[in-house]
Amino acid sequence: MCGSAAVPSGSSMKTYTEAILLGLAAGFLARLYMLRTDYRNYPAYPHGYVIHLSLGAIAASLAAIALPALLEEEYTAITFLVLCAQQFRDIRNMERETLINLEEHKLVPRGMDYIEGIAKVFESRNYLVMLVALVTTGAAIAGGLPAGLLGAGCMILFARFLMRGSFIGDIARVEAAALHFEKSLLYVDDIVIMNVGDAKAREKILREGVGIMLHPYDDDGRAILNDLGQRQALLHDISMLVGNKLEIGEPEWTPAARKNMETGALGIFLLPNEKDTGCVMEAARRTPVLESAVQKPLASTVGRKAAD
Repeated sequence: MCGSAAVPSGSSMKTYTEAILLGLAAGFLARLYMLRTDYRNYPAYPHGYVIHLSLGAIAASLAAIALPALLEEEYTAITFLVLCAQQFRDIRNMERETLINLEEHKLVPRGMDYIEGIAKVFESRNYLVMLVALVTTGAAIAGGLPAGLLGAGCMILFARFLMRGSFIGDIARVEAAALHFEKSLLYVDDIVIMNVGDAKAREKILREGVGIMLHPYDDDGRAILNDLGQRQALLHDISMLVGNKLEIGEPEWTPAARKNMETGALGIFLLPNEKDTGCVMEAARRTPVLESAVQKPLASTVGRKAAD
């Protein structure tokens, strides 16, 4: 009896093979689902797809094999998982360096905080692939292929849930705001944005420019909007979604964000390709909240007392 337990039967090996293949397929499909090209342009070309899908397949295969290997007391599988984790850290470094090199050629840059957040996403999604593959394989081994398929579906939905972070629309109310000048100073409502000396430039700004105001819902939102990296991400995303007329050597058209020191509201000025205030407001709402900008003073006793 002990001898038969130590050596898996042919049917057991077949179950492992089916479970491994199912886990690999589920992990790869999860990575394919999470690999999206949008206005943020990562990745935007077939070579980028090949790199990340190949690494996703490697992550899925290692995770799918790990559990059967441990059940067979092949503990060297842990070593391969550690090596894989090191490779994923290299992915993070690769994405960071690539985006930093591209940054110097953008008229409205993302900012280092945004870049670091993107690099973290690429690393973490490979770990999600491993988790999907591992759980799927385990479910298939424990309950057969139907259980494995159910586990795969649940884990892909779970990965989808983790992909969604917070957006500016979740932490602040976005409203249209009036642009006006007091002598040469440009205002968005009551917030001074910049000095514009040229009279023709002032006329163009009043005619084609758009101003919006972001009012934080609470002190946590106020702290996020106070972060300079978050402000730069807002300007970049809005410019990418609605376009802007900024050109080299013309600082008057530069998008800008300034805060009201008393209320924490953030005023944003932009010269979009088309004067559509509604689209500019929606672009601001859809800007993600950066991990590095998240601060929760209301989670502390002192922060709550200060808010009161």
